[in-house]
Amino acid sequence: MPVNCLAEMTNGGVDRSGWGVAVLVGVPHKDAEFKTHPMNFLNERTLRGTFFGNYKPRTDLPPVVEKYMSGELELDKFITHSVPFSEINTVFDLMLKGESLRCIIRMDE
Repeated sequence: MPVNCLAEMTNGGVDRSGWGVAVLVGVPHKDAEFKTHPMNFLNERTLRGTFFGNYKPRTDLPPVVEKYMSGELELDKFITHSVPFSEINTVFDLMLKGESLRCIIRMDE
């Protein structure tokens, strides 16, 4: 879900409390900016960020692969596009427009 939709649905954002932890999630648009009032930090709030959920490929990925291979985890429904390597720029265009969730780049074509 794009960040602007979440902000609209929640009338500005989901972290509306005076204390606690605010977490920025996801990959922002290349021109995106984050602005906040300095008072937010003086009120003992912590700002954190996460990029791809802070996944640790060496330890976290093997169990995911096992679940996918056994059919317990359905990842295929999250793939929105599949393109040959010769059309890799299409993938970047879709990503920048916010029109793709996950793309497969096929190396065999």
